[in-house]
Amino acid sequence: MSAATIATIDWRHDIEAAAQRLHARVPGFLRETPLWKLRGEALGLKARGAEVWLKLEHLQISGSFKARGMMNRLLANDIPASGAIVASGGNAGIATAAAAQALGVPCEVFLPVVSSEAKRARLRALGAQVVVGGEVYGDALSACLERQRETGALLTHAYDQPEVVAGAGTLGREIEQQGGMPDAVLVSVGGGGLIAGLAGWFEARSRVVALEPERAPTLFNARAAGEPIDVDVGGVAADSLGARRIGAISWEITQRHVRDALLLSDEAIRSAQLWLWRELKLAVEPAAALPLAALQSGAYVPREGEKICLIVCGANVDPATLA
Repeated sequence: MSAATIATIDWRHDIEAAAQRLHARVPGFLRETPLWKLRGEALGLKARGAEVWLKLEHLQISGSFKARGMMNRLLANDIPASGAIVASGGNAGIATAAAAQALGVPCEVFLPVVSSEAKRARLRALGAQVVVGGEVYGDALSACLERQRETGALLTHAYDQPEVVAGAGTLGREIEQQGGMPDAVLVSVGGGGLIAGLAGWFEARSRVVALEPERAPTLFNARAAGEPIDVDVGGVAADSLGARRIGAISWEITQRHVRDALLLSDEAIRSAQLWLWRELKLAVEPAAALPLAALQSGAYVPREGEKICLIVCGANVDPATLA
């Protein structure tokens, strides 16, 4: 899809349509996840009157926000007898498998070897055929595309399809309905589907901030280069944020609506993940901890009285890693 075509899409319209489709066609599949509002002091913030909203999307039916976009993709298209096919670090695959199971169609998921065993087990429990191979997400995607050409299955991209982005954007719509308009939304970036959907919904009405691990800087490096480029990826969040290149849709939308792209160390991410477990009893994967890590590390400094929404995006984690 060309940048010119992406620029013509009315994202708020498509997100509204996705929300209506999801709730009308598969009532009960998606959960309205909680929005916790905490005083900034509870998280150690020094800015007076700052308010932190935790959008607990890790409680979504598939364990991540991905359920929104994957189901929207399936509902918006005719699904062949060969079913759906997807390459994923884990979460998009789980969401696609859950959506396929709900619709009664087959699903094949390609995972890189960096994917966790917890995510593989969840996929198998959902009835998906699981193929593991390649070091990172990009390798799994190449194998997935080759297989799709053989079977004709409906390809569900983890982050770079309009229906997937619009589905992710329903999260922003839900936040606004639940709590009003935040001043800032802090969100993790892998391939960029979630931040694209959120930026497409909030546009200039809220400051959407992109957060990436230092060892997976797809958007950050693209901005430095002036265009999407391949990057080496690794680190504690590589199974969820391991895309080698920012998606074309995300690149176009974030160029218009996202000013800040911040990098976080593995140490800061891991510290925030453990803090969420110890202090709030929230068991989340490393990717979901980046927004809190941005606050705790000082990478993002809130203003006095600012309302900051942290997207807690996924919970597909082995609980043993939180000990």
